Amino acid sequence: MDMNKRKFQETFNSTEYNVDNEAKRITHQGSASLLTLPIELVNMIFDKLDDFTIICSLCQVCTRLNMILDAYPRYQTLTVGHINRRKISSTQVEELTDALKTNTTITKCIVNGYYIGDYGAKLFADTLRNNKTLITLDLFRSTITCIGTEHLTLALLNNTTLTTLDLGHNGIHELGAHHLASALRNNCTLTTLNLEHVEIGKLGIASLADALRKNTTLTALDLGHNDIQNEGVQYLADALRTNKALIKLNLTENSINDKGAQYLADALQNNQTLTTLNMNSNPIGDLGAQHLSGALKNNMTITTLMLVENAIGSLGAQYLSDALQNNTTLTTLDMTSNTIGDLGAQHLSGALKNNTTLTKLNLRLNNIEHLGAQYLSDALRNNNTLTKLNLVSTGIGNLGAKHLCDALRNNNTLTKLELAANDIGNLGAQHLAGALQNNTNLIELDLAYNEIRDEGAEHFVMALQENTVSAILF
Repeated sequence: MDMNKRKFQETFNSTEYNVDNEAKRITHQGSASLLTLPIELVNMIFDKLDDFTIICSLCQVCTRLNMILDAYPRYQTLTVGHINRRKISSTQVEELTDALKTNTTITKCIVNGYYIGDYGAKLFADTLRNNKTLITLDLFRSTITCIGTEHLTLALLNNTTLTTLDLGHNGIHELGAHHLASALRNNCTLTTLNLEHVEIGKLGIASLADALRKNTTLTALDLGHNDIQNEGVQYLADALRTNKALIKLNLTENSINDKGAQYLADALQNNQTLTTLNMNSNPIGDLGAQHLSGALKNNMTITTLMLVENAIGSLGAQYLSDALQNNTTLTTLDMTSNTIGDLGAQHLSGALKNNTTLTKLNLRLNNIEHLGAQYLSDALRNNNTLTKLNLVSTGIGNLGAKHLCDALRNNNTLTKLELAANDIGNLGAQHLAGALQNNTNLIELDLAYNEIRDEGAEHFVMALQENTVSAILF
């Protein structure tokens, strides 16, 4: 019996799969049992196996088993190879990558968190040279260094099917980024690349930025947590002036301040492809917000702007509000964990009275309090576009809830309102429940982690008898 048949027999004999005794009795009748085993019993074995075993241990055992496997419903629909085991050995990585070379159903392979190392990366690189089906390869947190990255890069030079590669949380460093840049200059199919937390630094970004000037296929690039600083973002900004493909760019936590924001803003003045910019956890401050606001006045493509934890105060909110007055493309603005206060909320409210495109506004963890809620309420009375508003942990209290209720009685577009952790008690609940009796558009109301007791909940029970809200979270 050859190695593959032996592997199958060992798998079958394993008591952990609990195959019934009749099936075992038949298969032990002789060495030819594998060729004569009834299809029903073979399928019974398949039913007891996990996806990893099916992919790695059953393919290419023999012609008959291949035919049965090809007709097995679960195998026919097996498009995602998610290795959900506690750990995976180098031998198992060899088995997996070898199986993928000829597999024609798996389009997505997820092996994140298994520390396959550079050797594992080399095995996957060898697979990419032969596989014509795999479009997503997730090697997140796999202890891959610049050496493993080079193997993958060489494979990408000729691969024409892979569209998504996740190398997040691997120490590829500057040299690894340099290798990937070589691939980006020549590869014509990769559209999504995750390089968060890979320690590429400023020099690594310089290599990638140079490649982006020529690349025409990459649409999403995650560079979060790489400490690229202002110098690194300047390289990227220069690339954005000529790049015509990139749609999503994540620069979370990269030590970028207002100067770096200015570099990006200048590039965005003329860029006509980028739609999503994530600047979370960069201390750009009010001045950085001013630079980005200047870009929003002219840019006609940015639809999502993430400004979470950017040290933006009321002045920065004013700059952004001025841009929103006439901007006709931005649909999502996230300003979580800033310090805009009630004055900043007032500025944004002024913009909401005129803006006709913003659909999602997140002001979570901003100290707007009840006065800020009042300003927003005034704007919501006439706003016909905003559908989701997040005011979690903004300190609005019962009075702020009352102000928002006044808006809910007249607003016809808001579908989701998040008011968790706002010190709202039974009185605030009463106000909100009263507003819901007349509002027929709100679908979800989040009131978790407030001070609402049974009395407050009873108000909502009454309101729901006449309202179509599908979810109220307490």
